[in-house]
Amino acid sequence: MGFFDFFSKKEKETLDKGLEKTKTGVFSKLAHIVAGRSKVDDDLLDDLEEVLITSDVGIETTLRIIERIQQRVARDKYLSSSELQTILREEIVALLTENSTTDGNGFDTPTDRHPYVIMVVGVNGVGKTTTIGKLAYQFKKAGKKVYLGAADTFRAAAVEQLDIWGERVGVPVIKQQMGSDPASVAFDTLSSAKANDADVVIIDTAGRLHNKVGLMNELSKIRRVMDKVVPGAPDEILLVLDGSTGQNAFEQAKQFMAATEINALAVTKLDGTAKGGVVIGISDQFKIPVKYIGLGEGIEDLQPFNRKEFVDSLFSEKE
Repeated sequence: MGFFDFFSKKEKETLDKGLEKTKTGVFSKLAHIVAGRSKVDDDLLDDLEEVLITSDVGIETTLRIIERIQQRVARDKYLSSSELQTILREEIVALLTENSTTDGNGFDTPTDRHPYVIMVVGVNGVGKTTTIGKLAYQFKKAGKKVYLGAADTFRAAAVEQLDIWGERVGVPVIKQQMGSDPASVAFDTLSSAKANDADVVIIDTAGRLHNKVGLMNELSKIRRVMDKVVPGAPDEILLVLDGSTGQNAFEQAKQFMAATEINALAVTKLDGTAKGGVVIGISDQFKIPVKYIGLGEGIEDLQPFNRKEFVDSLFSEKE
């Protein structure tokens, strides 16, 4: 039990450090809007609404949060402005819980799926390949046998980058020549993984959005081919979003959801931005679990998303 206590403490430290820019940037405005005010009233809520929107929480989610706080003020009659941090934490966590936004299940995989197949999608530059490498590291650290498939065959850099991660983590990378059929790479990867009794297979895909129909057809073909090798695959279609792009991340999510059946999200680069509030909006609006968040360049700086820990860290007083 001691090991898990230590690991949780380490994860919390990584989370706090990764959200530092968001906490000291946009959310530091909270201190200013409560200064000199004794209670939570309409004027304070108007200012709070502006803070949340400018932090990229998103308009729809912001309005839901404000409505919840208004109801709480009406119910409790009098709430002091000093309670605003606590109220925000509680109401945002409650909102995400009611919307069935589940926390990620760490780096575990279902025991009845062997191998467990993850297809990773997302536009170029969001940290997709890096996320795959970090996932491979965490799965291997958990004692699982991992295979990677370089199905982004349209960019030589993508294959090279995945190769580097494979060597770094110590897991095999299945690839073909540049320009090869991505579905063929996926077929080879799953066939090899199945023959070698792999536990987890992660397939990289091309990150192009200029032609939604083409993207849809390509991803559908990859899925059909994988299903022939491992019935039911892929188990997970993980969309990687760059948290530093704020509202653009929402738009990318919408487009990929229109192209394929996304069932998990990873939000990266949160350590380099003051737009960490985007995770709250994405969690709320899309009703798809945010499984992982990227909080730095280190190989262990990808961690499972826990809504309560995330919100607590974001709204906690700085020491």
